Amino acid sequence: MYKMDTKQMAKVFKALSNPNRLELYLQIVKQQETSYNTGDCLICDITKSLNIGAPTISHHLKELSNANLIFTERKGKYLVARINEDMVKEVNELLKLHSGES
Repeated sequence: MYKMDTKQMAKVFKALSNPNRLELYLQIVKQQETSYNTGDCLICDITKSLNIGAPTISHHLKELSNANLIFTERKGKYLVARINEDMVKEVNELLKLHSGES
């Protein structure tokens, strides 16, 4: 039987419950999918498409990172984000478990 960390899952769902944060996360996913060679997502590329100021973006990135949904790192003057694939798998397992699938 799949054992889940309910506190961690609550952090994940809370982080994604904010519409702006969800949009930011989905943009990171989209950028990562189209960045074939590195899988990196430059945050500066995303912020142009969102109507959110830099301090708010920074706050949302921190929340996504605290929920272990993304990893961020500095590469020179750029901030790069990557999806935490392990967390995506855990959430997927949780949702499959509760939908009656195995």
